[in-house]
Amino acid sequence: MWDYSDAVQDHFFNPRNAGAVRDANAIGEVGSLSCGDALRLTLRVDPETQTIREAGFQTFGCGSAIASSSALTEIIKGMTLDEALKVSNQDIAEALGGLPPEKMHCSVMGREALQAAVANYRGERWEDDHEEGALVCKCFAVDDVLIEETIRANGLTSVEQVTHYTKAGGGCSACHEGIEEILARVNTSVPGPSIPRSAPEPARATASRMTTLQRIRRIEEVIEDLRPSLQRDHGDVELVDVDGRTVYVSMKGACVGCQMAGLTLGGIQERLMEALGEPLRVIPARPEQLSA
Repeated sequence: MWDYSDAVQDHFFNPRNAGAVRDANAIGEVGSLSCGDALRLTLRVDPETQTIREAGFQTFGCGSAIASSSALTEIIKGMTLDEALKVSNQDIAEALGGLPPEKMHCSVMGREALQAAVANYRGERWEDDHEEGALVCKCFAVDDVLIEETIRANGLTSVEQVTHYTKAGGGCSACHEGIEEILARVNTSVPGPSIPRSAPEPARATASRMTTLQRIRRIEEVIEDLRPSLQRDHGDVELVDVDGRTVYVSMKGACVGCQMAGLTLGGIQERLMEALGEPLRVIPARPEQLSA
């Protein structure tokens, strides 16, 4: 289990500025539900002073993603847009008292959302779509530009570190060679990655020893353990289906339409990943799954 600082836990259990800003004039959206993490950052910028008066976030992701988004909004409120653009992912992590290496990608996502929101306010085009051939990691849709920028900004030297900061390479591992090439290009003095591609991936050790049935039962057990806390607030969640690394659930009672439903799903997702030792995404079940 990851060792979270008190600040991370505080921002997760008591998120600041959760929800959309009313009358926002700057919006930044990054990530996707299919990749397991998504962030929508909304700002209200004073046109005369270019100062960020309000900031809000809507995050679908793990506890670290929620905490990073919460910390980001606190950091940038009161800053001018130019000052805000100087905020790095390291600044976000430091405001949280540090993040586990495996969760640094959450701070990178926050920085990207901020850049997207400022570009939106200024009428500039900012997108994280990828042209054919530029995509390095197909599992998490990470391109070579983001990988190179993150390596330079954070002094990364190994495939494992790149995965921690961008999620690239955390899926099927087919992109490890491409990541190594980028590392070699950026860090010409670095002889190679610290972890050989043939080495087993520790994050999947638990899941790899499970049969399919054992894996599904473990998912059921984790969700059952979480249900009482939701039921105390008149909500509930039920497992509907498991398709590979995607877990479909049905929100019940007070959880239906709740503004914090995304945070709840993110918490479930994190607990499942910790229990199974593999990357997963938890999303609401489709209507046809519920009627089956």
